[in-house]
Amino acid sequence: MSANGGTKAIVAALAANLGIAVTKFIAFALTGSSSMLAESIHSVADSGNQGLLLLGGRRAKRQATPQHPFGYGRERYIYAFIVAIVLFSIGGLFALYEAYHKASDPHPIDSWQWVPVVVLVAAIVMESFSFRTAIKESNLVRGNQSWVRFIRRAKAPELPVVLLEDFGALVGLVFALFGVGMTLITGNGMWDAAGTAMIGVLLVVIAITLAIETKSLLLGEGAEQGELDKIEQAVTSGPEVERIIHMKTLYLGPEELMVAAKIAVPAWETAEDLARDINAVEARIRREVPTARVIYLEPDIYSPEAERAGTGQAARTAVREAAATGEAHTADEVAGRPGS
Repeated sequence: MSANGGTKAIVAALAANLGIAVTKFIAFALTGSSSMLAESIHSVADSGNQGLLLLGGRRAKRQATPQHPFGYGRERYIYAFIVAIVLFSIGGLFALYEAYHKASDPHPIDSWQWVPVVVLVAAIVMESFSFRTAIKESNLVRGNQSWVRFIRRAKAPELPVVLLEDFGALVGLVFALFGVGMTLITGNGMWDAAGTAMIGVLLVVIAITLAIETKSLLLGEGAEQGELDKIEQAVTSGPEVERIIHMKTLYLGPEELMVAAKIAVPAWETAEDLARDINAVEARIRREVPTARVIYLEPDIYSPEAERAGTGQAARTAVREAAATGEAHTADEVAGRPGS
């Protein structure tokens, strides 16, 4: 994903939410509508979230240090996770509390009755422009993925976060308009409480979704299957490598992929030939997958034992073989360590 595209969507959402928050607070002050208060806090939370995403993007650009040799790219994931927490606590839980408070003492909107309707309609228009920008920027990198898959599989968190926030904001505005409109029509403040509760449930669901997806990024995700296919093709397409014994990938940040592989090379190669061949393979990988910026290739002579070692099977196989022959009884003995 283009970082510039994510930044553009964040700035558009931030500008819209700041303007919307001010008008919603004014409408709440004039009418006392709980739906307007819930939406006001929602806009404040969204504005803070966009500020966090911008801060995370800035901090992620710091150079690597001896303490953090792979850089700070994952800091963008951390701030995206904080966004989910803020949306859940400040946005969702506050709205649910306000709904309970309103339901305990429902009252109609007696003054400035036209204000919340005008404010909500205007907010829907402004939020639609922000959502349109997020969709436009996402389409530049989404390819032929469905929206659900894009949100679930995107390695850069900014666009999925803004997309879900803007979508939630639009749906929340519709809920608020429903609650306020029915309160004005019926004179029953319970409709206002119902609209507020709907906003709270919506925000909690979106926050949980964001938390789950961002947690996966924080734990560490590998390359997608299409990227893996390109890497494997790049490694094996030349004469330098006989086969890939095993390979693992990990995203160090949204735009930096680490590739670590043990490769089988001809037994008769000299050190000079081997170094030249590895450089050629690395160049092909970077050409096919530009995000593969950190590459570690370990040359080896292929054997079933080497392949099992890369998949974590070697030790278990050795234990089973030793147990079958009665030569050892514990993993420690197989490894040559004293048993307990």
